[in-house]
Amino acid sequence: MSKRRSINFITIFFILTTILLAILLFSNKSSKEELGYDSTAILNRVVPIQELALVKYNYSGVIGYKDFLKILKMNVPLTEKSFLLKYNGYIKAGVDFENMKVEVSGKDVHISLPRAKILDVSIDEKSIKVYNESMNAFNPLTISDYNKAIVREKETMSNSAISQGILRDAAKHAEIVLTTIMKDMGFENIKITQEIKIPQPQ
Repeated sequence: MSKRRSINFITIFFILTTILLAILLFSNKSSKEELGYDSTAILNRVVPIQELALVKYNYSGVIGYKDFLKILKMNVPLTEKSFLLKYNGYIKAGVDFENMKVEVSGKDVHISLPRAKILDVSIDEKSIKVYNESMNAFNPLTISDYNKAIVREKETMSNSAISQGILRDAAKHAEIVLTTIMKDMGFENIKITQEIKIPQPQ
């Protein structure tokens, strides 16, 4: 009789231990999968709101333009043409969310972001006012002159914004926006890094 009781006790202990291990394994698995998100789901969530993560600098400026007819790279006297152009514009920088990489593990998420870049440089044509236009019959102003001046000014705007830290601000802002969204989706451990670009040999 005592032998049977010993066997029964061992059997019951084995069954209970098996059940307990199964419960622990299931609960651990559930805690890792309960969010139900993968990288595609995250991209679908964040890409549409990319505009919210952009950084925008507004600009007002004056473009000074001067040119001459040239012969053998030398300015020809009395052929100067010039104007001043006042404008309002803006420059936008941000991170391309479509090219970010996402790794998900339970409630952990790691997002690797591409580097922030200048996305748009715009001068409002309606704001443009032109002053001091020259009236030189030997070298009249053309539409091309105005276009060249605007193209050069946009490059100046970009360089100025970069030196003021617009790319750094855009990267930080993108990280804040993504962190907020990931928390809202239920992730607890959120890691956001920037991709490291290795210079290609020339």
